[in-house]
Amino acid sequence: MTIQEKRESTDDPIKEAALLALSRLLEPLVELMLDTGITVRELNQTVREKSARIASKRVVRETGRESKSRVSIMTGLPRSEVTKILNSREAMSRSKADQHPARRLLAAWFSSPRFADKTGEPATLPIFGKRRSFESLVERHGGGIPVRAMLDELRQMNAIEQLADQQVRAISRVPILSGLSDTSIAAVGERGNDLLKTLTHNVRRSATPLFEATAVIEDSDLDMVSFIRREIAAQGTNFINGATSLLNRARKKRNTKVSDASLVRLGVTVFYFQDSISESERPASAGPQARRKNLRRRPRRQDSE
Repeated sequence: MTIQEKRESTDDPIKEAALLALSRLLEPLVELMLDTGITVRELNQTVREKSARIASKRVVRETGRESKSRVSIMTGLPRSEVTKILNSREAMSRSKADQHPARRLLAAWFSSPRFADKTGEPATLPIFGKRRSFESLVERHGGGIPVRAMLDELRQMNAIEQLADQQVRAISRVPILSGLSDTSIAAVGERGNDLLKTLTHNVRRSATPLFEATAVIEDSDLDMVSFIRREIAAQGTNFINGATSLLNRARKKRNTKVSDASLVRLGVTVFYFQDSISESERPASAGPQARRKNLRRRPRRQDSE
């Protein structure tokens, strides 16, 4: 390192720490890039466009007016490029940052009396039908996703079991999205965005920090890993179920006039992490997927509640 480089690296320790943090954040993102065929050029363009739009919003928030020159100074982008970005429409993002449709549907299945059995547990449902059926559950809570597509998604997530006579049973309220699919990758963006917003919110010395805590050890016995993972999954599921019940108490009551400005998005995420996974811990190749069953509607008959 030259004297000039050393001087520059110590002139702004906050900036240096931020660059180091960004470098660490990029590690899993670059792995995802390589997995999905995204090039450095495409990532660079995404960063430039997002930087210009975020900086513009900040300038408007602070000064009450738009200034492409200030955005250019803040981001280091040429003013002509800033103008081009801000004058173009932002790429349509996935649906509003919200609960994944499959998770939302499962939450309704586990909590709605309409789809519960006599004991209050999620009822086994016929796939098709206009009243208490998987089809009607998807129509109410599936966000417009077709019945068969939702069925395939939940089966891939190991959240349901398909029984004989075209019936389905819920087996997991908190499924884990895995594998390279558009939904699992979208979940990376949603969960990662929420976590980073919490961490950066607290870094800004907010008077009301958001809860964030981590339990970690550096010398775990490999023989204990499987047991720990199962226990964390079980305890985490119980916690998320309790948090869901608590958050549901904060929902806006139906037929109550409330402006959008008074609505707040709340949530909590629990995740487990593990480094230096041995070969014995690596997931086996999924191999060829099970062949999809050909489902057919049967002649309509009188549905029963």
